[in-house]
Amino acid sequence: MIRFKDPIWLLLLILPVAYLYIRYFTSRLKPPSLPYSNINVFSGIASSWKTRLSSSLPILKAVGLSVLILAMARPQSGFGDTRETVEGVDIMLALDISSSMKAIDFKPKNRLYVAKEVIRRFIDDRESDRLGLVVFARRSFTQCPLTTDYELLKSLLQRVDFGMVEDRTAIGLAIANAANRLRDSNAKTKIIILLTDGVNNVDDLAPIDAARAAAALGIKIYTIGAGKPGMVEIPIDTGFGTRYVRQQSEIDEETLKEIASVSNGKFYRAKDETALKEIYDQISRLEKTKIEVFSFYRYTELFSGFLMAGLSVLFIEFFLHRSLLGGIPE
Repeated sequence: MIRFKDPIWLLLLILPVAYLYIRYFTSRLKPPSLPYSNINVFSGIASSWKTRLSSSLPILKAVGLSVLILAMARPQSGFGDTRETVEGVDIMLALDISSSMKAIDFKPKNRLYVAKEVIRRFIDDRESDRLGLVVFARRSFTQCPLTTDYELLKSLLQRVDFGMVEDRTAIGLAIANAANRLRDSNAKTKIIILLTDGVNNVDDLAPIDAARAAAALGIKIYTIGAGKPGMVEIPIDTGFGTRYVRQQSEIDEETLKEIASVSNGKFYRAKDETALKEIYDQISRLEKTKIEVFSFYRYTELFSGFLMAGLSVLFIEFFLHRSLLGGIPE
């Protein structure tokens, strides 16, 4: 890179410009100096190369002066590198795909559709963090391991749908699966964001025990209870069309709060799409990656080169004007 140590001297570049303006433009305003009424007799005489070269000498002088002014501004060339220190954040997204997520209280779409859209926006807000995705119902499996390929992650998120595993809600297994993906992480911050709309009804692993194990690994868990309280409508495919069944929306808030508490996280309740968006926005602001940039540069003075170039151009102009082109009027 090139920089000028004393750029204030660059203001003097107006002087060569003013010199050329005066030399070429104001001279045309002067009346003819030859006392002849008609000079057409000289119109057929071609100008010599010396005459043409002589008329360009002011440009040569202006160039020389400009280069000297650049030298006074102390041009410097720099080289070096930039190093980034990143405080990494690894995030595993745990998404409930049990049948209760079909509830359409987040109208006009169901809970799973809205959750996927909000998570996609959350992914777009990340910059250098690694993110992964686990989904769960009766069992939990990894849909995408930790990655910085956000386009791949969004593509795999888009494929998430009901029926990928048998129905029920295994919150404990989801936490264990996500924690296992974060276990060997060297990131400074490790997070699980768990979204569910139900109650754990699989006895393989208690959610609180899984949360304590995750906390022992230094993992923080944010829990989100999605859905309106009370009765909700859930569509059921009967084979002859869609029938809507009303059932009670059950979310085990106490367990979700305890999961967040034992892991130093936080519990959120999302009763509509707007609230869900705000929750993910809050988490995004809380868990932003910090990047410190350190730049190291060494600069080499270019003053002498510009000085020699400027003096050389002025010497050439002086030599041409006083010797080779001597006697040709300006």
